[in-house]
Formats: sequence, structure tokens, C-alpha cells
Amino acid sequence: MNTTELLAYFNERQPAIIDAIREIVEIESPSFNAEASAAVADWIEARLASINTLEITVNRHISEGIGTHLVIRAFPNPELKPVLVLGHTDTVHPVGAREHNPTRIDGDKFFGGGIFDMKANIVLMIEALRYFAATGTRPARPITIVLDCDEEVGSKTGREHVEREARTAEFCLVFEPSAAGKAKTRRKGTGMYRLNVRGIPAHAGLEPEKGASAILEISHQIRQLHSMNAAAADTTVNVCTATGGTTSNVIPEFAECSVDVRFSSMTEAERIDAAIRDLKPLDERTTLELTGGINRPPMERTDAVVALFQKARDVAASFDYDLQETQVGGASDGNFVGALNIPVLDGLGITGNGAHRLDEHILITDIANRAVLMTMLLINSD
Repeated sequence: MNTTELLAYFNERQPAIIDAIREIVEIESPSFNAEASAAVADWIEARLASINTLEITVNRHISEGIGTHLVIRAFPNPELKPVLVLGHTDTVHPVGAREHNPTRIDGDKFFGGGIFDMKANIVLMIEALRYFAATGTRPARPITIVLDCDEEVGSKTGREHVEREARTAEFCLVFEPSAAGKAKTRRKGTGMYRLNVRGIPAHAGLEPEKGASAILEISHQIRQLHSMNAAAADTTVNVCTATGGTTSNVIPEFAECSVDVRFSSMTEAERIDAAIRDLKPLDERTTLELTGGINRPPMERTDAVVALFQKARDVAASFDYDLQETQVGGASDGNFVGALNIPVLDGLGITGNGAHRLDEHILITDIANRAVLMTMLLINSD
């Protein structure tokens, strides 16, 4: 089947794909909700079980209090390295958010919490396998799909499954959201820190001089942190949340802030990490406590990544679909894979917008295009 016929196949499948996307989006599954995570895993496993002509195995890895990670294998062949396909089942939206962004279609836009990031793309993975079953076509390599359940909060428990499968993979395709339809060939790495300040409480009216303000101290530290930004090195350091104090007439004893760090090289990561750990209190009566650290290494644009992108671009061009590339500041599980020197092509999900917002949506006209692109990359994965 050529790409024109494949496009016709997925266009014909589109109503069923839309129904499936609606179903999985309606199962709200925020990070750290183990029950909701299990429900999504059940749905995925049931959909895969309906493709009964393929040899598919589904392994569930349960992280207590976190959720269910899935490792799906198809077309096993010990002689060949598999293609690793990555996604995640958790979303940033709490249960009940669908009341504010109901699953609905408005023109070409298909709205829903987590639809763009990235539940619609889980359906595409299943649809690619369904295509193989329906046509008797075989991909050039075995396929391993890893669906992490805590990606949105740093993949603390999912990382081990991603890295384990990546070590034996030929290359990796990540179906995270597509930035304006572009594939992602470079991602920044991330650091996640929390800075706590302990001061000395005192009555703000009677004897404020006996106190040491944790809020005043953390304001000095925030200025220090923001001075670490280095535009020339493509490094950003941002305090994103801050809180402190107990009541309006007490010199604050406690304050804390979160720190988001983004970097394009491990050299920069190590420099910034050392600088943050070297912070000293301006008021020596206060104490600092730092937790966290480097979370994800950068995903670098290597020659192998460029070659993988060019292959995808050529596939897209074969059915007059223009695939461009971009580099972004956000990280994904693909960062872990890239750090193992496995070629990664990210951002292959359906075009849309509104990630992590209440206007999150995909474009219906792009569903078949991305399904063809994914399927052809699996067919021609040699």
C-alpha cells in the first residue's frame, strides 16, 4: 500500500479514531491519581486486545500511589533492535476540568483536557497497530511502546522503564504534541529545585528587630537566582512560585520558592546546578535548605537525529505533507533517550494548540496525516 492509499485508509478510519479519542480523553487521568491512571491503562489494554490477529503483549508496571506504566510489544524478533515509541497517559488537568473544557468539536478543532498533550496520539499508536493487523503488513522492526504515567511531573517513576527499553532500541519516536506541526529535533534539559528559608519570628509591632524575615531573605535569593540567567548560553533560571509567612503581624519565620532551570548543554547544567547549591544567606540569622536538582538532560540535535528527521520529512513529502523541524525549551521523556545516544525524533503528535490550558485542542484535518507519517516510519524503520 502506497502513501496515497494509506491516507485514504486513515481518512476512512477517521470517524472511529475520533470516537476513540473522545473516549480516552473522557477518562481524566491527572498525575498522581493512581485510580484514574489504572482506568486509562485498562482502556488501552482493552483496545489492544481487540486487535486479536497480532502478537501483542502488554506489561503493566504499577508505581504505588502514582499510577500504571505500560510497556507494549508487537512483532517480536530477537534478531532486530526495536523501534521505541514514547508517550504518556497522565495530564496536567485535575479531575473535573472537563467541565471547563468539555470534549467537543468546533469546526476543525477537537477540544478536550489532555487531548493535545497527548491522549489523541495514544490512539494513533493503537491505530498503526490496527492497520498492520487489517492489512497483514509488517513493520521492518519490532515495536516497543512505553506509556509513562508520571511524565508531566518529571517521570520520577517512569524514567527507569523509558531508559531500560531505550538501551536496546534502534531509534525512538516521541508522540508528544507537535509545535505548529513541526517535529522537535532539540529540547532543553530541565532542573527543578525548591528553596526553603527559615528565619526568626517576632512581633512585627513590639520588637521586629528581634526577628529575621524569611520573606526578606528569600527576596534576596530570588534576585540572585534570576541573575544566573544567561541568554548567550540559552540558559534560563526562573522562580515560578513563592510563599511565606504566617500572619500579618509576625515577622515571617518561613518562606519557600520553586526554581525552574532550562539549559541546552550538560556543561551549562552543571554550572547552574553548582551556582544554585552555592547560595548563601545574606542575613546570617536565616538558614537555607535546597532540594531537587537536574531532572532531564538536554536532547541534542545530533547528526543521527538530523538523519532521522530527514527520513520523516521525505516520508511526509511522499504524500505532499510538509514537515518542518523546531527546537523547544520544554523537555520530554525523549530527553532521557537522547542522553543514551539513541536517535530521537520528538513532537510527532497531531497538530494543535493549548497544551496545559483549558482551550487545549487538536486539528481534525491533521489526524490522518500524522497517522500515515507514523505508520510509514514504522514500516520503513530499517
